[in-house]
Amino acid sequence: MKLSGLLARQEEVRPGVTGTARVPRRSGELPQRLGPGDIVLLDQVDLDRRTADALVAAGVVAVVNAAPSISGRFPNLGPEVLSAAGVTLIDRVGRDPMRMIKDGARLRLHEGRVYSGDRELASGTDQDADSIADQLIEAKTGMTAQLEAFSADTIEFLRTERMLILDGVGVPAVTVPIEGRHVLVLVPGYGHADDLKRLKRYIKHYRPVLIGVDAGADTLLRAGYHPDVIVGDPSGIATDTLKRATEVVVPAHLDGHAPGIERIQDLGIGALTFPASGNPEDLALLIADAHNARLVVTVGFQATLHEFLDRGRSGSNPSTFLTRLRLGSRLVDGAAVASLQRAAGSNGALAMLLVAALVVLGVALAVSGFGASFLAVLVDFARSAFGRLGEWFA
Repeated sequence: MKLSGLLARQEEVRPGVTGTARVPRRSGELPQRLGPGDIVLLDQVDLDRRTADALVAAGVVAVVNAAPSISGRFPNLGPEVLSAAGVTLIDRVGRDPMRMIKDGARLRLHEGRVYSGDRELASGTDQDADSIADQLIEAKTGMTAQLEAFSADTIEFLRTERMLILDGVGVPAVTVPIEGRHVLVLVPGYGHADDLKRLKRYIKHYRPVLIGVDAGADTLLRAGYHPDVIVGDPSGIATDTLKRATEVVVPAHLDGHAPGIERIQDLGIGALTFPASGNPEDLALLIADAHNARLVVTVGFQATLHEFLDRGRSGSNPSTFLTRLRLGSRLVDGAAVASLQRAAGSNGALAMLLVAALVVLGVALAVSGFGASFLAVLVDFARSAFGRLGEWFA
């Protein structure tokens, strides 16, 4: 029997969850290679839903977190997502033991412990649905302190980025024509792919400028759309997507360093840099605002207070809050647009039935000799009605 087969049989006998370790290159990021059966090592306080969604979509079997996945500051959503998907979560393992584990190593998790073969490498807290629920209840009491800290962070952010937020100074001049047009900004948030499908009629009718943020650009391409602008770290975006975009904007740190710019240069793709401390989705909104977009529809963005706090990126909340204030009434959630379309579609169907019934009645009256003039009025009415229906269903 081959050695690999023997090891596989031994893993089946041992209790717990087994898989291949995936270690991120930098703290706070996801590993670049993720797939079914992987065990992901993280160091992220307050695991957010976006990260959890990405892990579930990749098919990972377990997550080992060096930090507490729920710190108690606020009821973050990530651990609940992992639990609902049946993904094992071990918390508070610590950074030192995690440094011993190499990417690609075979691991086994059992009762809060991390093993390589029979050797214990690390131990932490094994989280389940009950423990997560209890911690989230306690975390709700921390929201007041979190909001107070957010207020202070917002004032500090405005001091450093006031020229950008108030006057748009520093926003790159993209070549894609945006002024007076609708803009759709897609980020890889919860349910973003499904929300994009629901906006098919809206996109067909208004032909908005399509801005994909990070992996949201890949979603646009998979849905059959051509990304007009991509905003994000190119290292996490497919090569084909980058090549098809009209414009690529790479967020840069205030010191000028732009993560992923080397990949763009290797591919021979021209790109603009956007030095700012905000997150990529906020920078995408600022690009639409600075170029005088008529309306900005967001897909995959946070919509509730819990989601707003549950962002997983330190310091990003003030940017998000002030950016949305900047756009004001021009900013519309994609789910709301889809709901209005469905309502319009229902009204349109009723109108079609009404018009059809009136036309039948008019024809009957005309044939009987009493409704020729009424039929002429109906013809005019039908032309107007079907014109409006054309707009509804375009």
